[in-house]
Amino acid sequence: MARTYPVACSGVRQRNFDYKVFEQHRSCEFIEYLKELESIYPEEKIIIILDNLKIHTSEETREYLETVPDKFEFVFTPKHASWLNIIESFFSKMGRSMLRGIRVDSINELKERISQYINHVNEKPVIFTWRYKMEERDEMPGGITI
Repeated sequence: MARTYPVACSGVRQRNFDYKVFEQHRSCEFIEYLKELESIYPEEKIIIILDNLKIHTSEETREYLETVPDKFEFVFTPKHASWLNIIESFFSKMGRSMLRGIRVDSINELKERISQYINHVNEKPVIFTWRYKMEERDEMPGGITI
């Protein structure tokens, strides 16, 4: 069975997704992606919302981050709160709308289909509008008081 692991981030200013598709999901692939982001945005601080996957905080990742102090800021979502991460929602939609039920002959074909989907989304980006109105609530879901 062919498996791939897309990694992506949504650029608020440019309104598109920067992405890379890997065959494995390890710290070295995550660091490779961070280096690519660093080359795309050499003058900007990069803020990334992440889930609590171990590769995001591994020793290898921490060692790389020490070589680029103040370049990245990681914001971690609470456990079991993937709905707070726009990329997780994007991957979920991609899986439901494009990947469900497809058959591919190779990893390369799967990577190409994922790339085509993301490139298509980037052609006509839609601004994501968060619909949850915090100012109208005294409490977030799960009983967290604001």
